[in-house]
Amino acid sequence: MKKLILALLFVSGYSFAADPIYTSWFNNLAIKGYDSVAYFTENKPVEGKESFEYEWQGATWRFSSAENLAMFKAEPEKFAPQYGGYCAYAVAKGKTASIEPEQFTVLDGKLYLNYNASVQQKWTANRDDFIVSADKNWPAVLND
Repeated sequence: MKKLILALLFVSGYSFAADPIYTSWFNNLAIKGYDSVAYFTENKPVEGKESFEYEWQGATWRFSSAENLAMFKAEPEKFAPQYGGYCAYAVAKGKTASIEPEQFTVLDGKLYLNYNASVQQKWTANRDDFIVSADKNWPAVLND
């Protein structure tokens, strides 16, 4: 019986597409609970609060203030990170990966997130080419 369950888990793991918005296995928080608007208004990662939550595209988004929540509600596509909040470098490479909210770039009015500081350095070194590649791969990469 254990072998059957393990086999089903193994096979089923390959039959599901990734969610369009990156969230961790342990909760449904976009950007690990950080305020996506603050990246634009404060140019830094700011943790959101439970009291300022909004459900959008199947994920829970948190904000640090009522003002930021209202700005997101009015134009979520403007403030949501590119590639559903997955690591932009990974998407450029045809994969998906988690992110560290502290590793970000705001460029031409768009928010890009990265897996960690090392990946952020790689991303920054050739950012324009990586954006072109990631744009080509998104959203098909969710089904890989």
